[in-house]
Amino acid sequence: MSFIVNFTTRWADFDANVHMRHTAYNDYCAEARLRFFNKFGITIHDFTREKVGPILFEENTRFLKEIHMGEDISVNLKITGLSSKGERWKIQHEVFNGAGKLSAIVTVYGAWLDLVQRKLTIPPSKFQQIFTDAEKTHDFTEIVLKSEK
Repeated sequence: MSFIVNFTTRWADFDANVHMRHTAYNDYCAEARLRFFNKFGITIHDFTREKVGPILFEENTRFLKEIHMGEDISVNLKITGLSSKGERWKIQHEVFNGAGKLSAIVTVYGAWLDLVQRKLTIPPSKFQQIFTDAEKTHDFTEIVLKSEK
């Protein structure tokens, strides 16, 4: 299933060079992830009720083309890696400028955190399923955990 979000950028997203500031790309990708969960029936209330939440270990941004002040953008979400029980995941976002040109690629590596025990955990099946059903990148690979080797 394909997922893309269109955003109207804000004045605060831009820097003195009149292009989008570097951290704004990551902010829009984080918003896209939350909207992804919402679209498939997982809200902040579900995170609270299940006592589980997503955490990031790594976030990498590759800048390809400027986004200028006043341009609207779109951000997609694809899964590049997933462990067998869904406890670890890698997500790729592509950020497109107003003309539809690829402007940045943001990759995040994360896991699910038990919010009570404060340790990594296997997510509820509802949470696992949306990543299993999500669009995958052409180079998708299974994440093999050390305990599985």
